[in-house]
Amino acid sequence: MALSAEATRLYAPAMNTTPTTTVAFRFQPEASDGPARTGVLHTAHGPLATPAFMAVGTAGTVKAMTSDAVRATGGQCVLGNTYHLMLRPGADRIAAQGGLHRFMDWPGPILTDSGGFQVMSLAALRKLDRDGVTFQSHIDGSRHRLTPAICMELQDKFDSTMTMVLDECTAFPATYENASSSMEMSMRWAELAKRAFRPRPGYGLFGIVQGSIYADLRMRSVSALKDIGFDGYAVGGLAVGEGQPAMLETLDVTVPHLPEDKPRYLMGVGTPDDILSAVARGIDMFDCVIPTRAGRTARAYTASGAYNLRNARFADDLAPLDPGCECLACARHTRGYLHHLFRAGEMLGPMLLTWHNLTYYQSLMRGIRSSIKAGQFSLHAAKLRAGWAPTETVR
Repeated sequence: MALSAEATRLYAPAMNTTPTTTVAFRFQPEASDGPARTGVLHTAHGPLATPAFMAVGTAGTVKAMTSDAVRATGGQCVLGNTYHLMLRPGADRIAAQGGLHRFMDWPGPILTDSGGFQVMSLAALRKLDRDGVTFQSHIDGSRHRLTPAICMELQDKFDSTMTMVLDECTAFPATYENASSSMEMSMRWAELAKRAFRPRPGYGLFGIVQGSIYADLRMRSVSALKDIGFDGYAVGGLAVGEGQPAMLETLDVTVPHLPEDKPRYLMGVGTPDDILSAVARGIDMFDCVIPTRAGRTARAYTASGAYNLRNARFADDLAPLDPGCECLACARHTRGYLHHLFRAGEMLGPMLLTWHNLTYYQSLMRGIRSSIKAGQFSLHAAKLRAGWAPTETVR
């Protein structure tokens, strides 16, 4: 169906997903304040200002959001997941429809996770070997094979701007022996993935540091990945139950040894406080389902802390959710209305609150970038934390 002239004017810029540049995939640092740093990641699908939070669009959509809405929050990059997309709708189908950018109407950078986390979570449905993993689909029980090379081929068909190597996300807790063997296998897979990756201008391949909470294993993993050589380096296997103190201790021994001229990505993290703590240790990129999942369950992140909009005290509240926020939920509606939507089970509630939470996260990242450039990151982080009230429970 042809678009009308008005629709073409509105949507053609978003639908044009063909890379317009042959710029090399590279990270350009701009300013630092201690280990915290800000910069620009140049890609085939446009720049990504860092530190950056990337909205999770596991199955080719950020839940409860249109792509225009994600753009309106200030989002620059979204994620897809290789495991879920390979099962449904399938890599060949996505490729036939122009790649993931056109398929989901997102012209900007897209990072696709390799599926390593899902491999961990499907322990009862999988069989690992030194060359890959055979697993049963959680959808229909069909059997599939995923190897480092197949993982690269799938993400190539998606036209992923940033490709992740296949790894095993080590479960927590893990014995030293299990964490060591898991890490060594992931490093083998990383080397095989590097061989299979098809380099193109503006596209990047990320290696993933593993090793659970064991410092020496993390160091061995970093060394192995640097020897192979990647366009970016991710820290995986955290935010899986180890707790924030252990996560931060692991970052303390890992991040300083990652290349300074490459982007550093902490996978699956996290809360606003987690992000502030990780930026303070030199992390550039984040993703997490927290803001979208919270939006679907009536939990709102604001400058005053996290609120549960189901709480009875909001029923007659005429104030905007977050007075300093310009999102649709805050600009057009009251806390009382949002409370009503969730109590009534209306789908607009999760939609508006997801929009708000993603807007809050993008505002958080803009403030972080500005404070680093001003040399005031620590002060900025302290002010943010001082403004957060304790998390509410349902009443």
